[in-house]
Amino acid sequence: MARDEEPVRSEKAAPGGREPITPVKRKRLQKIFEHASKQMTQENYDYATELFAQCVLDDPANKIYVQSYIGNLKKKYDNNRTGSKLAKLKERGARSGMKKALGQGNWDAVIKHGLKVLTVNPWDVSALTAMATAAENSGDDDCELFYLKCALEAKPKDPDVNRQCAVTLTERHQFDQAIACWHRVELARPDDDEARRAIAALAVEKTISRGGYEEKDESKKMAAISADQPQQAVQQPQQSRLKPEDKLEQKIAEDPSDMSAYHELAQIHIEKENYKAAESVYARAMKASGGDADIRERQEDVQLRHLRQQIARTSDEETQKKLRKELLEKEVAVYKNRCERYPNNLVFKYDLGLRYQYIGDYNEAIKLFQVARNDPRRKGHCMLALGQCFEKIKQYRLAMTHYEEAVEQIPDREGEHKKAALYRAGRLALAMKNLDTSEKHLTTLAGIDFGYKDVSQLLDKLAEMRDND
Repeated sequence: MARDEEPVRSEKAAPGGREPITPVKRKRLQKIFEHASKQMTQENYDYATELFAQCVLDDPANKIYVQSYIGNLKKKYDNNRTGSKLAKLKERGARSGMKKALGQGNWDAVIKHGLKVLTVNPWDVSALTAMATAAENSGDDDCELFYLKCALEAKPKDPDVNRQCAVTLTERHQFDQAIACWHRVELARPDDDEARRAIAALAVEKTISRGGYEEKDESKKMAAISADQPQQAVQQPQQSRLKPEDKLEQKIAEDPSDMSAYHELAQIHIEKENYKAAESVYARAMKASGGDADIRERQEDVQLRHLRQQIARTSDEETQKKLRKELLEKEVAVYKNRCERYPNNLVFKYDLGLRYQYIGDYNEAIKLFQVARNDPRRKGHCMLALGQCFEKIKQYRLAMTHYEEAVEQIPDREGEHKKAALYRAGRLALAMKNLDTSEKHLTTLAGIDFGYKDVSQLLDKLAEMRDND
């Protein structure tokens, strides 16, 4: 199988000896995938996990499905790089089943058990490397490399992970990345002769590749083959050299109504942070679909990413100011539309409330935060935001009530938000001359972070006010 083959396999070539995926089944999987993507957008991560898992189990060779499955779990755990608490104690049966299947060479079972392990920790290196081995033996080359890169992200200095990555990258002629992996092996194990030999060999192979010697040999082979089969022999290598995005462009040209091809093509550009190209893809998809709402949302997400990228890449203050204003206006429009489309989604109401707060429309922000606080995951954040909004419109007693509620609701692990709530509660209580309340919150904050803003000066002021009394 060609190394640059597109993630979605054709019905004629089922990898790993699996039954080919019929057009009916692929269409069904694509619908499940799109529904899962929508659930992930709405932060229904557990339901999205179930749906993405179904896609991966039915089509383990589809890199887009695998990426979405792991990406959804990383969002669920807020990219904490450790997954669920007590993750090592959970899914023991799946871990045992994965190891047993690995020893038996039952590659689909490795994937099945590995997915369960990843549900509690998507950074689990043993599961990721086992699934990479399964993908390799099944001929799922794109998925193999993706699993390994996820493992490398979890443990970038691990010599065993780097060794496995180096071997796979070498097979794909990605010499620079392979050399970097071997260097990390060498750093971790200075006495490893294999690492030194591999680096030296790859340096030579890289030079030969850049010199075009292999291309000349290939051209000679092609000339010999073309004497017997001129058309078929020439067209096949040209097809195999096409990049995945070129293949998808061909697919779209053949069938402009194939929305899955647009999604995959856009995802490739997004991974490369080429958001302008992804925007263009979704603009074409919008036209071909007649204004599909799901595609519009994907296009909007890419547009927001593009604006944030432009802000990060410019150093000119005026340009940054202009782009930030454009981003804020765009975000308000996007989240307003999503609140209308998903009236029960409290996350979108919270996000829209934040944008109204930024632009100073505190009355609208308050309405949204009061609804969004029914989401237990964001109740503390909403209380803090409500306190800020009430303070801005000079409703100080209401502000104080909400700040104190925020102090109670925000967990200690969310350090910065907790400190912000304590600070605002303590400062406002001091301004209202409620000295006992102020002292309670400010001393708690000082015990956590004495250097936080001007907390030390506020404590001095509090002591002076007590002396004067």
